[in-house]
Amino acid sequence: MLRQISDRIDVDKLVQRFKKTTVLVVGDIMIDEFIWGTVTRISPEAPVPVVAVARENLLLGGAANVVHNVHSLGGRVLLAGLIGDDRMGEKIKKLLAEQKIDSEGLVVQAGRPTTVKTRVIAHSQQVVRFDRESREPISAQSQEMLLRYLDKSWGQVDGIIVSDYGKGLISPALMEFIMQRKKKEAKLVAVDPKMNNFNLYAGATVVTPNRQEAEAAAGKEIRDEDSLMEVGRILLERFASQAILITRGEEGMVLFEREGDVIDVPTVAKEVYDVTGAGDTVISALTLALASGNAFPEAAVVANYAAGIVVGKVGTATVTPEELKKAISERIQSH
Repeated sequence: MLRQISDRIDVDKLVQRFKKTTVLVVGDIMIDEFIWGTVTRISPEAPVPVVAVARENLLLGGAANVVHNVHSLGGRVLLAGLIGDDRMGEKIKKLLAEQKIDSEGLVVQAGRPTTVKTRVIAHSQQVVRFDRESREPISAQSQEMLLRYLDKSWGQVDGIIVSDYGKGLISPALMEFIMQRKKKEAKLVAVDPKMNNFNLYAGATVVTPNRQEAEAAAGKEIRDEDSLMEVGRILLERFASQAILITRGEEGMVLFEREGDVIDVPTVAKEVYDVTGAGDTVISALTLALASGNAFPEAAVVANYAAGIVVGKVGTATVTPEELKKAISERIQSH
């Protein structure tokens, strides 16, 4: 039986706690490149639109967008990830420096390209996306450098986010290191999963699959409330987690706790323009809220509000404490 939860939250107190909370993000770093333009004709060479380019911009993507989201919400953040020895890798360093985000945990691997996702947007609609990347496992040397950084940083942080985009950084050895270290020195570990790596996440505190990922991990389709409840139960066992948060787009989220109720968190998004990076925002806000002392239900509500804000923006986006305060206060006043 799904239970509704109150979304009355003391945002001022929440944001003050964020400022004292440190999160380490480990995962696949990338650049999100956006090419903006207009379409007024179809190409004479093929039945495709001709985009007249008006502007371009480069934004932190993947695990780096998770870092940007934690930082934007007011939390302290560390990053452990990999870039190539190339122009886009340098751009990531520059973007992190502009935000005054520590990049000590950034490992440069020569001969491996920095992951770049390029989206062509015309009239607020994505026309095409093309990716430049390597999905091969990272080198043994790069992994060793990352493990050393994780070991060194463990005592400084209140929580760890594993941001898995399936680009080769999240490996059995890395996840085993995190889970073994968690057993010795307990930390909150939150995972934004990727389908091919489900077997690596056992022992995480919380896992945040979307509907498609949840169905794949459970081996069961979500058709109704009964099947949804069954999927949640299966995932709690499979990942041996304290909680599972299934994100369901316009249907909101459902939180399954090992020692609690199943809670329905209805979407608060007013308009949906672009879901790019919404999962990054969910894991960022959820982990920051949990690591700063909130229980799972309250943290899920915060994540839901944050996601509702970013999907109303076009392109990879972040949320500020002011936007969070405004969204929650407006919702409370309307009820």
